[in-house]
Amino acid sequence: MTLLIVALHAAMLVVFAANMVYLRRQKEAGVPAASLPFVSVLIPARNEAANLTRLLPGLLAQDYPRLEVIVYDDGSTDATPDVLRAHASDRLRTLRGEGPPPGWMGKVHALHQAARSAAGEVFLFLDADTEWLDAKALARLIQRYLAIPEPGVLTVLPHFRGGGLLLVSIVPNAMLMGLPWPLVRRLASPALGAVNGQCWIISRDLYREHEPHAAVADEILEDVMIGRYLKRRGVTPSIVDATGELAVYMYGSLAEARAGFRKNAYLLFGGTPGRFIPLFVFFAITYTVAPLVAWPLLGLVYLNKTLTDRRSRLPVWVSLFAPLSYVLASIVQIDSALAHRSGRVQWKGRTV
Repeated sequence: MTLLIVALHAAMLVVFAANMVYLRRQKEAGVPAASLPFVSVLIPARNEAANLTRLLPGLLAQDYPRLEVIVYDDGSTDATPDVLRAHASDRLRTLRGEGPPPGWMGKVHALHQAARSAAGEVFLFLDADTEWLDAKALARLIQRYLAIPEPGVLTVLPHFRGGGLLLVSIVPNAMLMGLPWPLVRRLASPALGAVNGQCWIISRDLYREHEPHAAVADEILEDVMIGRYLKRRGVTPSIVDATGELAVYMYGSLAEARAGFRKNAYLLFGGTPGRFIPLFVFFAITYTVAPLVAWPLLGLVYLNKTLTDRRSRLPVWVSLFAPLSYVLASIVQIDSALAHRSGRVQWKGRTV
């Protein structure tokens, strides 16, 4: 068992190294600023007043020639409408809905509706809890999008900030060690397709042709499912390092992070007892039990987690508590499974 776990950690190190080479090779297209495509930034918002207050000033001030921002206010009960009015701009349009129809998840429906009214040549789907880090960040990101092979969709590794980082840090860890990005284009398997729902970019024509949100209307893990759906249809995801362009404040506290991961963790581990149980046992043994029994494995846990923490610009203290991150992740996985099996999963005041 010890040798198997050592081999697994070694394999993840190989994946990480390959992904680092892949990220360093990403290029910008070098298109003149005046020729950059018209971009529609599409944002779902349900009770996002605090996040929009941080996001909108920097987004609307982007040094980008042709830009529209469409925010779909999905029945917010907080000050979201007031924040949108306070940031009125000729670049900003607001749509309002009162919840998704039967068969749709709220975020998926919101983005589908926003896309239907978008006029841009390129659609950039963006979560409300993001922040652009300088005025030219969007232009750099679009330059990288224009450089990917066609037909393609671009997603990003952002700079993770905010609260609950002991749990949140598992996300970049999985992105950088769980998926071999250099193989995504080379292998046909849809399982290798994924996008990060916090930020992803696709051309208007490809979006209209494939209608990815309509295809995954009732999915909680809509970004993972969209990535797989597009890959099955020949649209290949690519990823770029956007830690210098885009920050994501997923949660304000560890308690919020737990609630957020509760809706996703069970589904990420298969979504059925038959799939969840073996995957959970494997995860718990690999990351929490074995490292406590065999001390060299604890060193591998620290090494792998520290590498991805540093690459995603997380604070040093997050790496110092690496074993605790995996313990918390295991607890949340159990919590998520129990919540899903009992129908108690809620998010932003809605049962999902």
